[in-house]
Amino acid sequence: MIDVKKITSSEQKAQAFEIRKNVFVIEQVVDPSEEYDDDDEKCTHFIAYVDGVPAGTARWRFKDKGIIKLERFAVEKPFRGTGVGASLVKAVLSDLPYAEKVMMHAQLHAVPFYAKLGFETYGPQFDECGIMHYAMKLVNR
Repeated sequence: MIDVKKITSSEQKAQAFEIRKNVFVIEQVVDPSEEYDDDDEKCTHFIAYVDGVPAGTARWRFKDKGIIKLERFAVEKPFRGTGVGASLVKAVLSDLPYAEKVMMHAQLHAVPFYAKLGFETYGPQFDECGIMHYAMKLVNR
């Protein structure tokens, strides 16, 4: 069973940061100084559990007036393809206040996944932390 929760405790936040470390810092070799930033204190964070085991995480923040950015979607390798990512996206979207634009930076391999959930790419590909991305925006909310 997948259970997505808004993070409310330091224990949950530590679990989410551990997932981010495993996925981004270790697996994708992102510099920790790039992965953890000042926005962590301003964001609303989520954690997904599968049968009580921490499996995925995400966060959202206000980027500019009228723009919300979804960020740091990470799912532990054993839980990929099980619905954890989609559950995280749905939980985050259901938590958002009104915004003129909801956007994210998606790694190339994840673009089709986010497209199935209502996002579309805009602009050119770009490098972020040594990984190619597209900017994506939510089309219908």
